[in-house]
Amino acid sequence: MARTLDLDLNAGICHACLSVVSFALDDGNPAKIRGELMRMTPWLWDEGLAEHALAAVRRACERGVIDADTALADLELKGGRSTTARSIVRRLAADLSRRTKNELRLEALARDRLRLAPPGLN
Repeated sequence: MARTLDLDLNAGICHACLSVVSFALDDGNPAKIRGELMRMTPWLWDEGLAEHALAAVRRACERGVIDADTALADLELKGGRSTTARSIVRRLAADLSRRTKNELRLEALARDRLRLAPPGLN
């Protein structure tokens, strides 16, 4: 369900906090992933994720997405301690990891070419 939500990684989500979960995902240790999700999700929820997640799930309900009603009830009842909130944080952490890896690859590809570029007019 979390994969289908229209969530912007840059909208009200602390990337430093999210990176804790992202690093655990990159390590691949299920116990560590679970632990970081349990620890960080309530924090992220209280720091701005709640508004964006609830809005995204409500939009999913309006579109008739399967299980969106159940997800909304879970979020409204348990908030940042819900299974749905942890799923959303896991998805966003995976998005952050993927984006960071792509940016690092791009930087590595461009590094040798940077010396060929004229300096800027700073």
